[in-house]
Amino acid sequence: MRTPRTVLVVGGGSAGNAVTILLRRAGLTVDLIEASEDWNATAGSGITVQGNALRVLRELGVWEQVRASGFGFGSLGITGPDGTVLHVVEDIRTGGDDLPATVGMQRPQLQCILIDAVRASGASVRLGTRAESFDQDADGVRVRFSDGSEGRYDLVIAADGMGSSTRAAIGIADRPVPTGMAIWRIAAPRPEGLERTDLAYGGSAYIAGYCPTSRDTIYAYAVEDNRDRASIPPESYADEMRSLVQAYGGHWTEIVKHIDDPAKVNYTWYHRLLVEGSWHRGRVVLIGDAAHSCPPTLAQGAAMSLEDALVLAELLTGTDDWDDQLFQTYYERRISRVRPVVDASVQIGQWQLDRVHDADVPGLVNRMSTMLRDLP
Repeated sequence: MRTPRTVLVVGGGSAGNAVTILLRRAGLTVDLIEASEDWNATAGSGITVQGNALRVLRELGVWEQVRASGFGFGSLGITGPDGTVLHVVEDIRTGGDDLPATVGMQRPQLQCILIDAVRASGASVRLGTRAESFDQDADGVRVRFSDGSEGRYDLVIAADGMGSSTRAAIGIADRPVPTGMAIWRIAAPRPEGLERTDLAYGGSAYIAGYCPTSRDTIYAYAVEDNRDRASIPPESYADEMRSLVQAYGGHWTEIVKHIDDPAKVNYTWYHRLLVEGSWHRGRVVLIGDAAHSCPPTLAQGAAMSLEDALVLAELLTGTDDWDDQLFQTYYERRISRVRPVVDASVQIGQWQLDRVHDADVPGLVNRMSTMLRDLP
């Protein structure tokens, strides 16, 4: 049987970039399209990258750049609203003992590292381009693009995010559902002595936390009930976030001074998404947030997306038969790992919404981290 060799990747986020790099390494021809003109190279504040995600980034060949750009640490602090440290937990190294438990990074920096690796791989990249229609037969997919051009591919990988238009176009009806919470985020200078993530429970927010993202920077965040975004004008974002966190103590007294530019504040609702049954229709397959998404309560969103890319690339490059059985195998390998993460991430938030004061959050986090030490 002829080995399928031509792949279209729709979406240039973490999952799409990672699968592109891996498939190009195996010698496949890969076209990557991304709707944004700047490849999302400036979007976002910070990201908490757990060890199992670092394991995939090492496989991609970018670990040294990540290590140099980010801030590695191995513990989590629990504080009171006044900043008093109540407990410090040593994190489980989900990527193995030779990698940090966690690396905090500026999200644009991680994206730029992956962009450079995609460029170096030799993949064809088209920015400001969308896939508008998919016409499938038994051997491949003809795709019409937003610029009027067309292309035929042996496989289309949909990595176009939680609001994936590709998912809808191939008839998968699952949609993200709000969980009832929302998060404010901002990048800020790193206060002296801030060397790990601390979480304050209680006070004016469900959680107020921060994560070091380099020697000089952090990102800070606060979680509250979701609100109608139409009622919050973007020009008030800094005032809204500052009002929510200004009573917190400890490092927050320094952080709050830098919440002054509404353009630097991001406001996002928490959502849950888990596509059931299969993540493909014919020769179009979903990865990353197009297939699953969850609140960042376990900081596993990027990790699950990167693992998708690793597993799918392994399966695609290990056989000539790109058929329903291969894609179902991919789904079954991933769903057994992703479902517990999605469910646990939502559960932690729901306990907070329900004001469950004796919830075993540490036990649930420990069980998830232990599971994630295993290879995907």
